[in-house]
Order: sequence, then C-alpha cells, then structure tokens
Amino acid sequence: MRIEIVDVGPRDGLQNEDETLSPEVRAELCEKLAAAGVPRVEAASFVNPKRVPQMAGAEEVMAAIERSPATSYAGLVLNEKGYERAIEAGVDEVRYAFPVTETFVQRNQNTTVAEATQLAARLVERARLDGVRVSITLSAAFGDPFEGRVEPEHVLRIAGSVAASGPDEIVLADTIGVGVPNQVRKLVEGVATQGITVGCHFHDTRNTGMANAVAAVESGVTVLDASVGGTGGCPFAPRATGNIATEDLVYLLRNMGYATGIDLDALIEVATWLSQQLDKELPGRLHKAGNFV
Repeated sequence: MRIEIVDVGPRDGLQNEDETLSPEVRAELCEKLAAAGVPRVEAASFVNPKRVPQMAGAEEVMAAIERSPATSYAGLVLNEKGYERAIEAGVDEVRYAFPVTETFVQRNQNTTVAEATQLAARLVERARLDGVRVSITLSAAFGDPFEGRVEPEHVLRIAGSVAASGPDEIVLADTIGVGVPNQVRKLVEGVATQGITVGCHFHDTRNTGMANAVAAVESGVTVLDASVGGTGGCPFAPRATGNIATEDLVYLLRNMGYATGIDLDALIEVATWLSQQLDKELPGRLHKAGNFV
C-alpha cells in the first residue's frame, strides 16, 4: 500500500519560526524536497504578511521554484482573496483550511464555522473551473486551544457538509497536538463513510503524533501531512509546536511495509540543511540518529 506524503515544511514548518527565511531559500527548500521524491509540497501560504510575516513573498516563492514534474506544489489559503492569489501564482493545488470551532475560526479568519463551510464549497467549485486540485483541512478537529475538547460528532457534521461539495480530499488536522489514536480512528472512519479521500495532519506537541499517524493509516488514511525536521506550529494557537517530522514518518512507514516513493537518505540531508538555515536544532529525530536499514 502506498501512502502519499505532503510535506508542509515550507509553509506550516516555517510560519512560526523566529528566523524568517527569504523567498529564495524557501523555494530552494521546495526544490530539495522534490528532489528527494516528495510527491506533494505545501510551498507557500497566501495569507496577510502583516499577520504572518514569515510567509511574506508567497508569489516570489512560487516564481523561484524550479519545478519537478513529479511533484505537486500547493498553496494554503484562508479566504477567497488568498485563493485568487494562489491561482494567479500558478499553484498546482489549493489547500483551504479552517478551524471547526467558533472562537478559533473567528480569531484565525474573522468568520464563522458556517461561513467557512460555505466558502469551502465555493472554492471547490472555483478550483474545478480553474483546473486545480483542492483539499479542505478541518483544523483543530481533535481539540481547540480556546474551547477545549471538540466532539467527534461536531467534526463529522462539518465534514459531511464539506464532502457534499466534492473536494479531492478532506484533511483532519490536530492543530495543537492533543489527539490520541482512538479519536483518530473514530474520525477517520466516520469521514471515510462519505466516500472521499481522507488525510491527516498531526502535531507532536504531546508526543502522540506518530502513534496517531499509525492509527490513521490502519484506519484507511492514504494521505499524511508532515514537516521536514519536525518544524512547525500555528502562530494563532497558544503552545502549538511542531508537526511530525517527515523523515521520521517515512522511516516508520517504510519499516511497516508502506511505500512512499521518497528517498529517505536524501530527505535526511534536507532536514540537516534546514537546521543549518534556521541555525537551530530541529525536533525531528531521524536526521540526528541516522537511517537504519
């Protein structure tokens, strides 16, 4: 069985860093990930640079990438203006994300859950007309930094509404790293009943990210987000830390018998390079411990 990896390092991985990398360096990161065989890269975030200065220059990032035909380059959007910027910049894929709780979606996007769900449907329709892939990420699907526990039934109701518009996939995101495997299984199996591809996005804030990834795959997930070196965190979610590390995830999946098509040794080199660019030790473990065959 093949698991498709989406490396969100150039976007989610860098958006909360103290060190802001130039668009040229972020484009180089995308190129290195593609060279390692990563099939999908979240290359840029088309958000207000005043709110997330680390993501300024999204258009410059996309223009600077020397693209590999084997890799899809995605842009994150939070509203219709972001969508239009992403399409104009030439993304292969639009990833629209919104939190499933009222407090978080108001703070993050100045909207309501109902309005965000309606926008998801409009963006799916526009993406079909524009000929680009579109995925919808349900953020804070396992827990919210402001409202606390999020009931699975609430998430599944929203997922049902989103699925009705026909996106290419729905991604369940544990934005603040509070989920555990039994939650993952319930949500993944519930969304899968909609007959849609299900992906997951895990943060390792409480050391449950890899266990959750295994639970997701065993429950039928075929798409997993991860960030090279384990970088990441949401600037609008208190105490949210890094994503699961792509190289750690690929090592785990490979040794469980799942294919990813990624050159693990090359990916380890990318993590080491990124550590040097950020001038800090990254949370991922494999690039420090080394591969083991």
